[in-house]
Amino acid sequence: MRIKRDPVPYVTAEPLPSNILEWHYVVEGPEESPYEGGYYHGKLVFPMEYPFRPPSIYMITPSGRFKTNTRLCLSISDFHPDTWNPAWSVATILTGLLSFMLEKSPTFGSIETVNYEKRQLSQQSLSFNLKDKVFTELFPEITEAIQNKLAQREQELAERAKALENGNPSERDASTNDSRKQNPDAAQMSALTNLLVVVGFAVFAWTVRYIVSTLSEEEG
Repeated sequence: MRIKRDPVPYVTAEPLPSNILEWHYVVEGPEESPYEGGYYHGKLVFPMEYPFRPPSIYMITPSGRFKTNTRLCLSISDFHPDTWNPAWSVATILTGLLSFMLEKSPTFGSIETVNYEKRQLSQQSLSFNLKDKVFTELFPEITEAIQNKLAQREQELAERAKALENGNPSERDASTNDSRKQNPDAAQMSALTNLLVVVGFAVFAWTVRYIVSTLSEEEG
């Protein structure tokens, strides 16, 4: 129970009350990663011979990094009993899992997705986990945090929709500002184009005047 005495950043774990050999975990997506804001539920299934044999590692929540409900091939899993160290604890295993999750190295059970998809899945992970009875029963505090986040998200969307319906100038201004931020040089480019047109016409007029003057002199 070392992980409960000495918590590990981004990781929470609890054993099933009915089976001490099955531990469920939650990995919170670290800041400045494609998983930020997400909660990833999975499980460790330990053999009877633990700690002398490694556990099977599964991830249940879609992450864009691992297949769901599939044994993962990691140096800390039962795919590699030859590299297993009996001194490794649940905290060590989950720290290693998180470290590998943040990498891009392929392995059996991993998948390749772009960061955009990972970010989409991180947002979807909140509602996904609330549908899992085991998750909500084992992690009531995380469940409450997720419910609060979803409620806040819905409130913000409702307020924005209402503001747009009412024609709130601040919302329109915000939209306009966003557009300007996306095209910060649009005004300068427009002004430069106009200036080039004016200069072009001036040069053309001078050229025509010069040619007419030259022709007049030759005729004279």
